[in-house]
Amino acid sequence: MAEFVLERVIAAPRQTVFALALDPGLHLRSMARYGETMIEAPDGGVFTEGSTVTWRARHFGIPFRLRTMVYDVDAPSGFRDRQLSGPFGAFLHVHVFEEHPTGTLLRDTVIFHSPLGPIGRLVDRVFLREYMRALIEERNDHLASEAEERGRTLPA
Repeated sequence: MAEFVLERVIAAPRQTVFALALDPGLHLRSMARYGETMIEAPDGGVFTEGSTVTWRARHFGIPFRLRTMVYDVDAPSGFRDRQLSGPFGAFLHVHVFEEHPTGTLLRDTVIFHSPLGPIGRLVDRVFLREYMRALIEERNDHLASEAEERGRTLPA
């Protein structure tokens, strides 16, 4: 299994950061350069307990489909999503949102492994772990930007 943890403080209220993290539109905006689209959207247009979504994207020039489910939703503290079907042998993403003196501490824990046994473990270790870390950081850049912009436009 490959694993990494990212932490970032976002200058916005926890409720705002949490809500944006459950917005499929934010995910699509953050992954636009990969041509990511939703083949199956969550009911009601936002992720809730038990929501499923199927994403289509291109990474390394290869088209992928990934079907995930959101669960353990505990507003505004966190939620999890995991692969139901797709390119990974297994994939789990734990999202945690904590109060912080300057806004919200966002903590992402990502645990995954590629298929194909020893070859997959080598791929994970050599480059996929860092590639996935960069993807989540890119997503979090968009999340922080949108959350902080919303904070600036709210009436005092």
